[in-house]
This record gives sequence, structure tokens and C-alpha cells, in this order.
Amino acid sequence: MGQTARVSAVVWTAAGSLLAWLWLLLCQGFFWRTDVRLPPRREPDAWPSVCVVVPARDEATVLPAALPSLLRQDYPGRAEVFLVDDGSTDGTGDLARELARRYGGLPLTVGSPGEPPAGWTGKLWAVRHGIGLARARDPEYLLLTDADIAHAPDSLRELVAAAGAGGFDVVSQMARLRVESMWERFVVPAFVYFFAQLYPFRRIGAEGTRTVAAAGGCVLLRTEAAERARIPDAIRHAVIDDVALARAVKRGGGRVWLGLADRVDSVRPYPRLADLWRMVSRSAYAQLRHNPVLLAGTIAGLALVYLVPPAAVVVGLVAGNAAAAVGGAAWLVMAGTYVPMLRYYRQPLWLAPLLPFTAFLYLLMTVDSAVRHYQGRGAAWKGRTYARPDTVPDEG
Repeated sequence: MGQTARVSAVVWTAAGSLLAWLWLLLCQGFFWRTDVRLPPRREPDAWPSVCVVVPARDEATVLPAALPSLLRQDYPGRAEVFLVDDGSTDGTGDLARELARRYGGLPLTVGSPGEPPAGWTGKLWAVRHGIGLARARDPEYLLLTDADIAHAPDSLRELVAAAGAGGFDVVSQMARLRVESMWERFVVPAFVYFFAQLYPFRRIGAEGTRTVAAAGGCVLLRTEAAERARIPDAIRHAVIDDVALARAVKRGGGRVWLGLADRVDSVRPYPRLADLWRMVSRSAYAQLRHNPVLLAGTIAGLALVYLVPPAAVVVGLVAGNAAAAVGGAAWLVMAGTYVPMLRYYRQPLWLAPLLPFTAFLYLLMTVDSAVRHYQGRGAAWKGRTYARPDTVPDEG
């Protein structure tokens, strides 16, 4: 009787995983599709002015591959680049000036904000300084982009045209991350896949939905909407600043669009698992609002959805029962939903059945993120650590 009960429990657990996957497949905004690209765009009669704000801290290794792409933007209107050297020790600011002299193109201003006051996280203090410099130009749009993001020559033109045609206050593209090392192949496509599962792109751009997010590497922001939402001051505590920005804009009545990029690429390498681990664990627990109940639920959910199917297949094959078939069906649906993302990243499809392994890595990264939080280490940006959110004074 006990053996039968154990077998039934395995079968029912596998069935629960299969039902979860069928729901994800059909009811979670078709998150697994990768055809959400820039919305229809129309060239305006008069191109609005744009200021590009680039927060940079110790970026000398990636700047030569990224900054020239901004300076060489083929934009018909007035545009200017503001790079904020946030306390770099590797000559980032001097290198930026040298690249501007070498490549020409859009005007470049390099500023330095000084040390951030208490209550400002990550790169937001640098963004605030850059927006302050840009305000003197009275731009209609701000392009917030990271120092490791390379843009195609028409990137700015396409973003502005899409924002104007669709009436969007935020147009953001998830830059295509680098996928060259073995660990990048395992972790990076899954990172974007999981993000899309949390924030289905189709829902973000649709009116009347609550789902909202942005990707911090490439955010075109209407200046009026930024002022209305008090960006970045209103989100100065945020660890996941891009999602917080999108939420603030939407709360202020703005419209937000997010999709995958075709020709906006991150040039930052993550050659080792440790590099990717730091990238994910930096903000994983913040995504759960530092809530232990949500952490426990996330661990249970990841186990049910991603780990149960292969475990059920193994148990079912050993015991010769239906768990193998049910778990196999869930695993097949899981792998099938991952295939479009692998194709987008031009990766071999044999990685699709290995998604449970990658999900287990993400589970461990999330737990590590929580451990770091409770050890008081807080989060970090470019070697600068900052306090836990519950220890930061509110400055009003």
C-alpha cells in the first residue's frame, strides 16, 4: 500500500507539472515567442531632439566596442551624448574623450557626479547627473543606455520613430547579450527566457494590462514622462532600476513598450560561471521584494515546473509506471517553449532539454542572493556595494 501511495504521489506531482506547463504555454502571454520586435514606426515630419545618457563605472574594456556606435548614430535631428564617469579608476572618462576625438560624430560631454548620497542605488545617481546635464538642452527624449551596449547606426532613429508612431513614453529593447563561452550558452538565453516568462512582452505593450517592465540597457524615455514620474529620484532605492522606471512611468499615465532587439547588442563578456552568477544573484532576491515567503514559493515553483519533469521520467522508468510518460510530456512542452529563444540566440537546439539543469542553477543563484541579503552585504554595482533597502533612510 505504501509503495502504491508513493507511486501515485509521483504521478500526481508530474501531472501538476504538466498542467503548469500547459498553462504557461497557452495563458502566460505567449512569453515563449520571440517575434515581439520594434512596433510599427513612422518617420516624423520634424525629428525631436534626443540626449543619450550613458552611466559608466570602470568600463574601459568595453567602451571601445560600444561608445563609437553611439557617436556614429545616423539621426536626422539634434542629438548629443552625455557619458557620466561614476568614480572610475581605469581611465573611463579619458578614454571616452579620446574615442570622441578619434571617431567624431555626435557631440560628447563627459561628466562626473561625485559620490552618491545615502539612499541611491547602483547606477541611478549617475543617471540623475546625466539627466541633469541633458536638461540644459531641453530634449524631447532621453536614451538611457549602458556603457557596454553597441547600437546599429539607425538604432536611435528607429527607437524615436517607434515611440512617436505608437504614442509610447518608453520604448525599450532587450539587448542581445553575448553568447560565446560555454557558460554563456547555458545561462544567457535562459536569463532572457525567464525574464519574458515573468514579464510577457506582449502584455507590456498592450493597453489596459498591469504587466510592465523595461530593459535597462536600452530605454528611450520621453522627457515629459520622466519629469511627471520624477525619474530617477522616485526610484532611487531600486536595485532593479529598469523595471522600477517602467512602473513609475506607467503609474504616471505613460505607455510602455518592451521587446527583443535585432541590432542592439551587449559586448560585455561573461566567460565564467562566477561572472554570470554575480549578474543574477545581484538582483534575484530584490525581484522577490526581499520576502522570504515569496522566496519559498519561488523555490517550490521552480522545483515543480522545471525539476519534477526529468525526475519523474527517471523514477517512472525505474518503477515502470505512468510517471515517465507524464513527466516526459511536461519536459517536452518545456523544451519546446525554449526552442524559439535558442533560435533567437543562434544556439544549438540540443540545449533545450537541458533547461532543467539551467533552472537549477538559477534556483541556487536566487538562494545565494537571499543569503547575501541577510548577511548584510546588500547589492552591488561595479564594485560599489550599497545598503539593504530596509536600512536606507527615506529622504522624502
